[in-house]
Amino acid sequence: MVGSYVRFNTIVGVIVLALSPLVFAQTDGSRWVTTWATSQQGLGQSRVTDATVRLVARVTAGGESIRIRLDNGYGSETLHIGAASVAHRMRGADLISGTTRALRFEGNDSVTILPGASVQSDPVPLAVLARQDLAVSLYLPGVDVRPSVHRGALVTSYVSANSTGNLTGEETRGGFTESMTSMWWLKAIDVLTSSVGGSVVAFGDSITDGSCATLDAYDRWEDWLAVRLDSIEDAGARRAVVNEGIGGNTVTRENLTPPPNSTAGIDRLERDVLSHHGVTDVILFMGTNDIRREASAQQVIAGMEAIIEQVHARGLRIHGVTIIPRHNRVPTANNSGWTPVKTRIRNEVNAWIRDDAPFDGVLDFDSVVRDPLSHDLILPAFDCDGIHPTPRGYYEMGRSVPLELFSR
Repeated sequence: MVGSYVRFNTIVGVIVLALSPLVFAQTDGSRWVTTWATSQQGLGQSRVTDATVRLVARVTAGGESIRIRLDNGYGSETLHIGAASVAHRMRGADLISGTTRALRFEGNDSVTILPGASVQSDPVPLAVLARQDLAVSLYLPGVDVRPSVHRGALVTSYVSANSTGNLTGEETRGGFTESMTSMWWLKAIDVLTSSVGGSVVAFGDSITDGSCATLDAYDRWEDWLAVRLDSIEDAGARRAVVNEGIGGNTVTRENLTPPPNSTAGIDRLERDVLSHHGVTDVILFMGTNDIRREASAQQVIAGMEAIIEQVHARGLRIHGVTIIPRHNRVPTANNSGWTPVKTRIRNEVNAWIRDDAPFDGVLDFDSVVRDPLSHDLILPAFDCDGIHPTPRGYYEMGRSVPLELFSR
């Protein structure tokens, strides 16, 4: 399903969904497909003044043109972007010479975005390959600008010192003297392409976000899935893969103790899944954080059913993922801990996912990572911290996904 954004020359304040997934289709068979995305989840603590950020993103499908989406979803103030550019990245903050393209918004070099709003750039004729790094540079002329962020981006991006001005055209690291591992404002990248048949959205919590994965290594389970899907010979069966994971995310938020620290899956489904372009499939991988916050199996199942219904209403497939083991943990201030009772609830939800849920397919990650001698524990070789897999565990998860789910 496609989302399109109303863009104004000076102020962007609303989001409007397009009526058809083929609104931007081209006569040669190319169409717009979201090839990278991340979930904004809060307001960052950093403050920048008259500075430029350079954000690094690795796309999962190639194309002939690109466009980006910026999101001020958690911003407390109106955001003014004085200039923006996109380029092929060489390494660090260095760009490949001659690839920098200015980004415009309804033909304008600058754009203003109200708190809670998004904006989509005009298309840019810049060819890109699958798994190539792009660098999106944003000049912020304001004072003490706080970013709307995704905190655990697992990729290094860069920012210049305050009062260094507009560096969006700078091809070398030069003034980008500081690095960060959060993603500021950049929501999505679309490509105009005929090289894939659509995109798959991985919609989940920290296990999709990539806790315990390696910084800048792209070794999360959905990264390995993207590699496998890109290797398919038939372009119509290939898929881009979009990561919409948020650490600590829950299916719902009602009656959870302690309350969740992020927007629940059911509440961010439109923004983070259904608004993307060219989506054919959704992978729903949540539930463990609901259970640790005292949710019953019935509550988790009801929340998943609501998400399934909305996805199916858009004509998309949705695949469920079994919840992987979580080891007993002592309660903390923001974690009610894990008990044998919660393990029984996990197993009850998993039985529903495997046997009774109205999913179009099932990814049985529980069976992939659990210890064959103790099914309520993660196999030691795959266990990072009792909650998240190691990079080896993520590899096995990505390798286990049946690719035929996405081409039926």
